[in-house]
Amino acid sequence: MKEDKVKKYHFYLARCSDNSLYAGYCADLKQRENKHNSGDGAKYTRQRRPVKIVYSEEFDSISKAMKREAQIKGWKKEKKEELAKKN
Repeated sequence: MKEDKVKKYHFYLARCSDNSLYAGYCADLKQRENKHNSGDGAKYTRQRRPVKIVYSEEFDSISKAMKREAQIKGWKKEKKEELAKKN
């Protein structure tokens, strides 16, 4: 019998070329980083390439990852930088 694979979701912070931090969520971190760098990602990162994912957290549901993203998007840059340093 085939084992069911539980899908994981991620909240992430990406460092942009202008040193800003972009907060997002996804199912596949590497694929998302590639999408940002190809210009097919978020409008914010399109003009700030290349980007590098510098921090992530894993969740068992997309809603939890989205809630974490919303929480952190409300933070000041200094607080986001402290979180990014925890990687």
